[in-house]
Amino acid sequence: MIAPDHSEQLRTEFNRWAESGKAESMQHEHWPITAPALELMGLRETDNVLDVGCGGGWLSRILAQRVPDGRVVGMDISDEMVRHAREANTDLDNTMFVVASADEIPWEAHFFDKMISVESSYYWPDPARGLKETYRVLREGGSAWMVINYYLDNPYCHQWGKLLNVPTHLLSGEAWVQLFLDAAFSEAEYRLIPDPTPTPEVYQGRWFSDAAELRAFREMGALLIYGVKG
Repeated sequence: MIAPDHSEQLRTEFNRWAESGKAESMQHEHWPITAPALELMGLRETDNVLDVGCGGGWLSRILAQRVPDGRVVGMDISDEMVRHAREANTDLDNTMFVVASADEIPWEAHFFDKMISVESSYYWPDPARGLKETYRVLREGGSAWMVINYYLDNPYCHQWGKLLNVPTHLLSGEAWVQLFLDAAFSEAEYRLIPDPTPTPEVYQGRWFSDAAELRAFREMGALLIYGVKG
């Protein structure tokens, strides 16, 4: 079992993010690396899709529009993020949001056609267990897709671990693929998605030392890992 204090630490931090307005900013930050992943997923109008680490629900909303005859379930460990997601998506009738951890997905087996997780999986208390849960709730032939900016192969993000207030897993693309295979996915691969977002001439944030480092980070891109159950 995962230590309760670990999950509570994640919930507390992401609740703080939600209260500070980060739930609303995530789409702007993450869409450039998420859009290519959605095109590769091959979504069908009838697909049931699980959005793990849904935050304020921005991606769940896009998914709901692409699967009008299916169902989207947004899931986040933060009850404040889920509250924001519910309030922002009251007009959607094929979407619901639940508070839960990736380690214990509160859904029946073999239900979802697709799972996607954007900038979430390196926070999971136990990624191996989370992938086994993902495998359980996917139908045969279903697929799981993860997009992350924090991974071992990109040296320009390694400093993030010291700046975050919660534990993280800094893994390589190959290590993530192996976790998929260990969880019984029959196929698993990874690729890089360069981020086309223009880099400012002067960088004044806390995540990179200067604009050159941010530019190099974006040129290398995000890590997309995907696997098939079957």
